[in-house]
Amino acid sequence: MEKKLQSFLNSGLIERYVLGETTNLEDLKVENFLAKYDEARAEYEKAQNSLEILCKARAVEAPVDAFEKIMDRLEAEEDVIDLRTQRSHTPWYAIAASIVALLFAGYSYLLFQQNQALIHENDVVVDEIFDLRNDIADNNARLDDVMKQFMKLNNPDTEKYVLKGNDRAKNLKTVAYINPVEKTSMVDVVSLPQLPEEQYYQMWAELQDRMVNLGILDPKAKKMQSIPYLEDALGLTITIESKTGPQEVTAENSVAEITLKNN
Repeated sequence: MEKKLQSFLNSGLIERYVLGETTNLEDLKVENFLAKYDEARAEYEKAQNSLEILCKARAVEAPVDAFEKIMDRLEAEEDVIDLRTQRSHTPWYAIAASIVALLFAGYSYLLFQQNQALIHENDVVVDEIFDLRNDIADNNARLDDVMKQFMKLNNPDTEKYVLKGNDRAKNLKTVAYINPVEKTSMVDVVSLPQLPEEQYYQMWAELQDRMVNLGILDPKAKKMQSIPYLEDALGLTITIESKTGPQEVTAENSVAEITLKNN
């Protein structure tokens, strides 16, 4: 939402709205943002103040003796009627026109109220449309990610390895998917027993002469976790590490391991 507000403030719509150069649809959009965000209202007031300052700067003052010259000219004209000497008399049609004007003003106010209600409804609809578009984009992105993972898992070249925990982590279960053709590796964290706050699960790849750290397994992850692909890996191991101690694979901290078939 902050990104959408910043994009609106940088679009120049507020300045065009103050100058009366926006379309009806743009008016609805500006009024919607003014009603919802203090930042938009502050920018609107700033634009109004700038316009007022500009108008005052370009204003031309009338000469000091302009009024006296006008009065002298009027007194010199013979056809000028002095309204101050005429008795005021209001004809009936003027009264009728006033009544009609009052009725029209009341009807106009009613239409104004209805128009404000429609504007509010339009604002709600416009806002819902924006949110719906964002939701659709997010859902499409997630669906595309799921489809890509599904295609990788169902690729005939992908090999599946199930790692189950030993006595130290009996409920541990993870599934590794390794594709030696595309050189990709992923881990599906099915279940990881709860650990104390100072400990965490670490995955390793066994090479011919050393163990390589493949990263931490996140028990809160709700999707596949990518891990580095090592072409010469002989096996996979999961250990329980301490945040304060050294990271290494030992018989004491190893909780699950498996040998890779292609090696």
